[in-house]
Amino acid sequence: MKKMYRGWAIFTLLTMFAVAGCGGSPKAAPGSSPTGSQAKIGVVSYLTGGGAAYGEAIRQGIELARDEINAAGKVKIELIFEDSKGEKNEAINAVNKLIHKDNVVGIIGPTLSGEMFAVGPITAQAGVPIMGTSITAEGITEIGDTIFRNSLPESLAIPHAVKKAKEKFGLKKVAIMYSNNNDFAVSGFKTFEQSVKANGMEILTIETFADKDTDYSAQLTKIASLKPDAVMVAGLYQEAALILKKAREIGIAVPFVGNNGFNSPQLIKSAGKAADGSIVASPWFPGKDDPKVKQFIAAYKAKYNKEPDQFAAQSYDAMHIIALALEKAGTTNDRKKLKENLATIKDFHGVTGNFAFDAKRNPAMDATVLVVKDGQFTELK
Repeated sequence: MKKMYRGWAIFTLLTMFAVAGCGGSPKAAPGSSPTGSQAKIGVVSYLTGGGAAYGEAIRQGIELARDEINAAGKVKIELIFEDSKGEKNEAINAVNKLIHKDNVVGIIGPTLSGEMFAVGPITAQAGVPIMGTSITAEGITEIGDTIFRNSLPESLAIPHAVKKAKEKFGLKKVAIMYSNNNDFAVSGFKTFEQSVKANGMEILTIETFADKDTDYSAQLTKIASLKPDAVMVAGLYQEAALILKKAREIGIAVPFVGNNGFNSPQLIKSAGKAADGSIVASPWFPGKDDPKVKQFIAAYKAKYNKEPDQFAAQSYDAMHIIALALEKAGTTNDRKKLKENLATIKDFHGVTGNFAFDAKRNPAMDATVLVVKDGQFTELK
C-alpha cells in the first residue's frame, strides 16, 4: 500500500512539473494578458450591407491610429474586427465573442445607436469599457458606467444646425421626415421637433419611413404641396440620398437639414447634385486651419487614397484616446483601470477638436455647421 502511495505521489509531482513546463499555469482572468503584451481592442463595425460606408471609414480611422500608436511604442495595440452588418443580433454575437473568447480589454463600436442599446448592457455587466465613435442617440451612456462615446449626441449637434439654418435662410415653416424603425433616427426626430419649436418655427407635417425603403413619393408629394422653407430629415445616408434625389426631381428646392446620418461623403456620392443644399452639424471639418487635421488628412489619403470623413476622424481620435488611457493606467490588460482612466481624459486635442469626457462620459466639444456645395462639405457661414 505504501509503495502504491509513493508511486502515485511521484506520478502526481511529475505531472505537475510537466504541465508547468508546457505552459499549463492557471488561466488569466477575462480581459487580462501578460504584462508588456499588446492590448487587445475589439472593434464591432458595420462592414457589410447598406451602411457599410460608415463602418469602413471607422475601420480605416482606427487602423491608421493603431499604426501610429504602435510606431510610437508607448503601448502596443492589437485589433480584432467583427462585422455587425448593422444588425443588433450580429452585434450581440460579436461582443460576446470579443469579451469571452478573445478576452479584449476594451471595445470600439458598434456603429449604430440601436446596436449599442443591444450590446451596452452586456459590456456593462462584464465590466468591459466600450467606446462609441458614431453613436448619437439620447440615453446611450445611461446604460452603464462602462459606456463612453466621442461622437457628438444629436441633442447637441442638431440644435446647432437648425439654428444656423434658420438664421441663414430665414426659415419660418418646415417639414420633418424620419425613419421610425431606427433608434438613432427616432432620437434625432425628437431633437429636431424640440429644436424647431424652440426656434419659433412651424411644423407643417411629420412624415415617417423605414430603413431600406426605396419609394418616398407619397411623403414628398405631400411635403411639396405644403411649400415648406426647409425639410428636416433623420435617417441614414442610404435612405437620405434617395429622399434628396426624389425631392429635387419633384421640384423641392429648399434646404434639407440632416442629422448625423448625413455626415458621410457617401451621401453626396449616392445623391449626386441633389445633395447640394444639405445642412448638418459635425465636430469634424476638414477645412479647419489646424496642423493636426492637415497631417491626418495627408496620412489618410496616403494610406487609403481618399479623403477621410467624420466617421474616420472620430474613430481615429477614439483609438488615440483609448491608447492614452491605457498609457495612464500603466496596463494593457486591466479593464477596470482602462475604464477609470478613460473617464479622466481632459484637454485631448484631436483631429475633431479639443475633447474631454463630461460627467456622463459624453463628449464635451464644439460642432461646426456644414453645407454641401458643389459636391463638397463646406462651412455654412
